[in-house]
Amino acid sequence: MTTPVQAPGGQQLAESAGRRAIWLSVAALAMTFMLPLAGLVMAVFALIAGIRALPILRGAGRSTGVAVGGIVVSSLSLMLSAGATAMQLYLMDEYSVYQECMRGAGTVAAKETCFSQFRDAAAAKLPPGVIDVLGSVQP
Repeated sequence: MTTPVQAPGGQQLAESAGRRAIWLSVAALAMTFMLPLAGLVMAVFALIAGIRALPILRGAGRSTGVAVGGIVVSSLSLMLSAGATAMQLYLMDEYSVYQECMRGAGTVAAKETCFSQFRDAAAAKLPPGVIDVLGSVQP
């Protein structure tokens, strides 16, 4: 005789919902720094998972701290990735010229020239002081 498979209890479901929310938000934050557009999509999924985990955790009488943490981290990821994606789209032409220049650059001096041309073109397009805030971050 076989034992019937039982669905996970409310406690297990609540714990897995909370863990899912926090892990998705951490993955969204990591993706934001590697591929901002992918981080944007992942952050939306993480935010939805965190919001959906709240009533599940409350219904099971569990602490909602993990879900709230997931919501906070995914919101931060969403803002960072949206800003980075917007900046990439805004500077798309300048970045394309930079990539073409880097393909033809054979020396370190030529690569530095490409970067300084990119920085100057971006500074001309962005409001004053933004490049100073970004420092010497290379694309």
